[in-house]
Amino acid sequence: MQIALLGGLVLFVWWLAGNTHENLTERGIRTGFDYLWRPARFPISESIVRYDASDSFFWAYVVGLANTLWLSFLSILFATLLGLVVGLSRRSAHPLLSRFAGTYVTVLRNVPLIVQLLFWYAIATSLFPVPREALNPLPGVFLSIRGVYAPALTLGPGASMLLIVAAFLMVIAIVAGFKVSAGKPLPAKAASVGLFLCVWVVAIVWLSGMLGHPVGLEAPALKGLNFRGGMVLSPEFAAIITGLTIYTSAFIGEIIRGGIDAVEKGQWEGARALGLSERHIMFRIILPQALRIIVPPMTSQYLSTVKNTTLAVAVGYPELGLVVNTVINQTGQAIESILIMLAVFLSISLSVSAFMNWYNARVALVVR
Repeated sequence: MQIALLGGLVLFVWWLAGNTHENLTERGIRTGFDYLWRPARFPISESIVRYDASDSFFWAYVVGLANTLWLSFLSILFATLLGLVVGLSRRSAHPLLSRFAGTYVTVLRNVPLIVQLLFWYAIATSLFPVPREALNPLPGVFLSIRGVYAPALTLGPGASMLLIVAAFLMVIAIVAGFKVSAGKPLPAKAASVGLFLCVWVVAIVWLSGMLGHPVGLEAPALKGLNFRGGMVLSPEFAAIITGLTIYTSAFIGEIIRGGIDAVEKGQWEGARALGLSERHIMFRIILPQALRIIVPPMTSQYLSTVKNTTLAVAVGYPELGLVVNTVINQTGQAIESILIMLAVFLSISLSVSAFMNWYNARVALVVR
């Protein structure tokens, strides 16, 4: 029976491929991936890697993939941090904080993500003022209808060497801080690491002066009808990162709360009997045990977050889905483009799943 089912599946796929090829031939639609190397000749509004309209369709896919990965990484990072706060707030003994967190979770989990994205996009494009009247919440930071403008690093000769040395010295500073404070409570460790990082800042400033300040800071300035210089975050990016972070944090908060509640009550009682503070009990005893319960559903949530980035097309952010749609309109190579998109998201999902499964194996309770 299994061989028969497998044979039937193979025959169906064979018929489907032949039928598709015949229909494409009748309509004169070319197939193949040779179009990837032709000039794209369409703009991409923003990207984290260099792109020009004269670049190939292949590079346009790479730009869309880079935007998707960047958006996924930031959304997962911010949503995890915010979800931890929400999960702990749900368990708070303070009734106002607990009820506010409960309302937050209930409302956000029951409003479709696409509606939330459109809501944040409407705020970003309608409530903020024009550039000449931009809000200035922090020095060098301006909020306007055209985006968020902030200071940006400028790299000159010798900047690469300085950044490499800075990264190396930071690792040394952090490791040294933990080594010095080995066996001490968390506040003492944090103080030691902070002290070593202060020394690191002084060393990097001195080294930068010795090299002629190869790394600078360029602040945005209003010139004409818009700001020039610095770094700009478009309203589309602000809307998608805000919507994804807030929506996902509600689910992550419930996952964390459920994991903590699943730890046996005796663990709390035993820790309190030893005189440990509530903070130490949570972060030293309860949360490490809760990770064994939290990680598996968190993996599914991370995978959903990666796939939810395709909804960025609703607000016009050029992630991979929007680039694929544009390429299809330009070339008519729908099957090839969809296959590329499927392969990319499958690879990303499998990579995220493999990493989370590896981490889950590290924190799992091994029973001999």
